[in-house]
Amino acid sequence: MPPLDVLALVLAGGRGSRMGVLTQDRAKPALPFAGTYRLLDFSLSNLRHSGIDDVWVLVQFETQSILDVLAGGRPWDLDRSHGGLRIVPPQQESDEGEAGWHAGNAHALYANRRLIGNAAPELLLVMSADHVYKLDYSVVIDQHRRTGAEVTIVSAEVPVARAAHHALLEVSENGHVTGVTVKPEQPGHGVVATEVFVYDTAVALQVLEQLAGDGDGTSLQDFGDRLLPALIERGKAFDHRLTGYWKDLGRPEAYFEAHQDVLQARVRRRNSDLQLDDPAWPILTHDVPRMPAHLQAGAEVLDSLIGPACTIAGRVERSVLGPGTIVEAGALVADSVLLHDVVVRAGATLRHVIADDRTVIGANATVGEQAAGGLPTDGELVLLGADVRIDGGVRVPAGEQVDRGGRRRAS
Repeated sequence: MPPLDVLALVLAGGRGSRMGVLTQDRAKPALPFAGTYRLLDFSLSNLRHSGIDDVWVLVQFETQSILDVLAGGRPWDLDRSHGGLRIVPPQQESDEGEAGWHAGNAHALYANRRLIGNAAPELLLVMSADHVYKLDYSVVIDQHRRTGAEVTIVSAEVPVARAAHHALLEVSENGHVTGVTVKPEQPGHGVVATEVFVYDTAVALQVLEQLAGDGDGTSLQDFGDRLLPALIERGKAFDHRLTGYWKDLGRPEAYFEAHQDVLQARVRRRNSDLQLDDPAWPILTHDVPRMPAHLQAGAEVLDSLIGPACTIAGRVERSVLGPGTIVEAGALVADSVLLHDVVVRAGATLRHVIADDRTVIGANATVGEQAAGGLPTDGELVLLGADVRIDGGVRVPAGEQVDRGGRRRAS
């Protein structure tokens, strides 16, 4: 088989511990989004529309949750005999003992160096699988080749206060990346890495080997820790600025805010990046078809997205309801995100809540509170894990997380 031009590596093994109870039993890329999608759908759909069909998905934590979303690659036309989708579990070598788990995305690349070397792609297109954005990767690849780069880093500009959550890039006027700082305490600007990279394969593997030395590679950690600084030092690191919508959904408040962004895009009829069913660039997904939503007499729905098979008899305001959710008469769901098959009993009130699959909120319960600002912070959101039962009449204050065992903890 001839060498590949481009091999895409989708890093989908992250545990997503900052998402608390929402990732207790699933990898973060498997999280539902906007009612009918999963976070992993965005990178795979971008690959499909960019014409890249040699795709490896690196898995690790709660692998079955990723396999369920992938459905063999069928939604993205990756189910083929040659090329297409390949699932890559952690590689445990004979001399590693109990080691083998990825200690960061750079270590994941190093751990799979032999597989990558055998495939012999000219370029590696590497991306995380928990971001919301649309991007034609072929444009980035064309720039990479035109500039003679060893690494091209896709960047985005975020508010300065949020840059502290990312890898901050220093970029010269001619597009060279001259420095990287991981999660700076006091960022001076907002240009950050989006965790989408194009690497010259031979150079990346060579530098990883040099950095690992005689060790097992775990010291490599994430790209921004050692690999990117080393490549930047070589002088052939370039920036590709993503000017459209991009958001890293690594924290509950970002996950909530992205849902509000989708709602606002629908209300205002703006921002094609958040028109997820845009015929020119649709986000593709795998889900079992279900019946349309049923709005009963007396139901009130204001600026919300209601998923298939929902039954609404109460009031829903500025919220996203996943498939099969039930809101009984007299209940209020405001500024919340409910995933699949959630039940809100009569008279219950929800404000600034993210509820996982099959959660049941009892009659007349009060869950969450109105946030002090326009959008809730991590400390103001209530997170309810899968299969949680909130008893009738109970009050759950802002900032709490509840798992299926009924255990509570502050966000």
